[in-house]
Amino acid sequence: MLDLKFKTYGDAGRPTIVLLHGLFGAATNWGSVARTLSGDYHVIVPDLRNHGQSPHVPEHNYPAMAADVMALLDSCGLTQTILVGHSMGGKVAMYLALNHPERVERLAVVDISPVQYRHNFDAVFATFRAVDLARLQSRADADRQMAKGGLGDGVRAFLLQNLVKGPDAWHWRLNLDALEQSQATITGFPEQAGARYAGVTWFIHGALSDYVQPDYEEAIRRYFPNAVMCPVAGAGHWVYADQPLGFADCLQAFLTDSRQG
Repeated sequence: MLDLKFKTYGDAGRPTIVLLHGLFGAATNWGSVARTLSGDYHVIVPDLRNHGQSPHVPEHNYPAMAADVMALLDSCGLTQTILVGHSMGGKVAMYLALNHPERVERLAVVDISPVQYRHNFDAVFATFRAVDLARLQSRADADRQMAKGGLGDGVRAFLLQNLVKGPDAWHWRLNLDALEQSQATITGFPEQAGARYAGVTWFIHGALSDYVQPDYEEAIRRYFPNAVMCPVAGAGHWVYADQPLGFADCLQAFLTDSRQG
């Protein structure tokens, strides 16, 4: 397990929410959501392994990532927390809840399901590799090089958040080698025979996204029998960025759900 870098918001004496970002993301992705929640909650937002300022290592899988988050909870003295994860971070959250349900007060999974997806990120990795970091003059220069790969403006803007200028050169704050080699693991989900998390669980998903489909509901309810589905109209995979008010409505409903698991 690794010592994750993390940001905190709000008073440590309040109930704690841990927010987990997705693939190619970082703690900063959750900034506006964390600031909004900080009036009522203590919010912890880590960079997951191989992302942001957290350690870069060859191993990248859900048991390892969940162990990192568990170590973070332990280091913060948290016996239980509210866990919210988007995309890859949602799979980390699900794995942790299924294997350590006593540590998760309630769970929100944002636009991901506990299934194996068929897609890959080859085009994204090719776009990263196309940037000549040694000769890079500016972030705009990197964007022009990435645009040749055909990715849209919004996707490139998101990916470029990982471009950092050091004392001597530009670099990506991602372990591209480890992530590229782990694509099948990231798009998959470890089989959890007999595992269940019976606590309050909401699946907040974009109505325009295909990451949470009716065909996946059987797998969702096998693991999470009390799952509540909360679609956000007009949102794609980046639910909280596409429709922040709709996402906030679902998140608030999740946080105030009074049912007992």
